[in-house]
Amino acid sequence: MRLLQLVTAALLPFTALAAKKSSDRFQTNHAKQLSNSGPVKLDDKAYNDLTKTPRDYSVAVLLTALEARFGCKLCNEFQPEWELLGKQWTKGDKKGEGRLIFATLDFGDGKSTFQSLMLQTAPVLLLFPPTTGPNAKPDNIPHRFEFASGTNTAEPIHAWITRQLPSIPHPAFVRPINYMKIAVISTAVVGLITLVTVAAPYILPVIQNRNLWAAISLIAVLLFTSGHMFNHIRGVPYVGGDGKGHVSYFAGGFQNQFGMETQIVAAMYGILSFATISLALKVPRMTDPRNQQIAVFVWCGVILGMYSFLLSVFRIKNGGYPFWLPPF
Repeated sequence: MRLLQLVTAALLPFTALAAKKSSDRFQTNHAKQLSNSGPVKLDDKAYNDLTKTPRDYSVAVLLTALEARFGCKLCNEFQPEWELLGKQWTKGDKKGEGRLIFATLDFGDGKSTFQSLMLQTAPVLLLFPPTTGPNAKPDNIPHRFEFASGTNTAEPIHAWITRQLPSIPHPAFVRPINYMKIAVISTAVVGLITLVTVAAPYILPVIQNRNLWAAISLIAVLLFTSGHMFNHIRGVPYVGGDGKGHVSYFAGGFQNQFGMETQIVAAMYGILSFATISLALKVPRMTDPRNQQIAVFVWCGVILGMYSFLLSVFRIKNGGYPFWLPPF
C-alpha cells in the first residue's frame, strides 16, 4: 500500500503536465475557432496533435475532398453547411464551456490521415469524445456519422452531435434568413402578376378557345391510343425485317410494335377523326346541295378506306382476326 502511494505521488506531476498540455491544445484551437468564426482547418500534423490522448475536450472533424479533380459533389454541397454549423456553435459557446472543437481536414492536406484511416469515400465525420474529465471515455474510438442517406444539411449533424455529447451545452442551430432568396422570389412573383395582368386580355381568348382545347385533346388521344407511351417504355425499334429482305412496318402480335407502326396508326386515327368531324360539322354548313352531296360521298369513302386499312392492320397483328372490309 505504501508502495502504491509512492508510485501515485511520483506520477502526479506527469498527469498534471499532460492535463495542462491538453488544456493548452483546447485553448489554442478554440481561439482559432473564434478568430475564423468556424471550423479549424487541419493538416496531418495538426490532426494528430488535436486528436491525440490524453484529451479533456471533444473534437468533431470533417474529412472531405473539395478539389474538383475528385468530383465529390456531396463534399462541396455540405461544406457551407458544416462551416455554418461550426460558426453558430462557436458563437453560442464563446467561453468554450462545452469543450468541443470543430475542424476540417481536406484530402489535399491530409493524405496520410486518409490512408491511415483506410478511407475510400468522402465526406466522413468523426467525433472524438474526451478521454479525461467528467465526460471521458477510456477508449479513443471516434463516433462516425454516415452520409449514406445523402445528408447535405446542418440540422441532422447538429442533432447527431447533441445525442453523442448529451452532457455539454448545445447551442441552438438557427438557419439565417436568406434575404437574397426572398428578394428574388418576391420580384419573380410581382413580375408574374404584372405579366398576367397586362397579357390577360390577349391570353384569355386563346385559353378559352374551345377549338384549341379540342385540338390538344385530340392530339393527346391519338398519341396515347396509338401506343406512343409503349414505345418510350419498351424502347422499341423504328422498323423491322420480314425475314425476306424487306422492311416490315408492323410487328406481329398485340404485345409488339414498331415506332413506324405507331405513326401509321396515329395517322389513320387522325384521318378518321378529321373525316368524322367534317361530316358532323363542316358538311351540314355547306349551302350548295351538289357540293354537299359530293362531300358526303368523299368523306364516307375516306372513312370506309381507312377502316378497311385499319382492319387489315389488325389481321397483320393477329392472323386469326375474322373481320375485314373492302378494298383491303
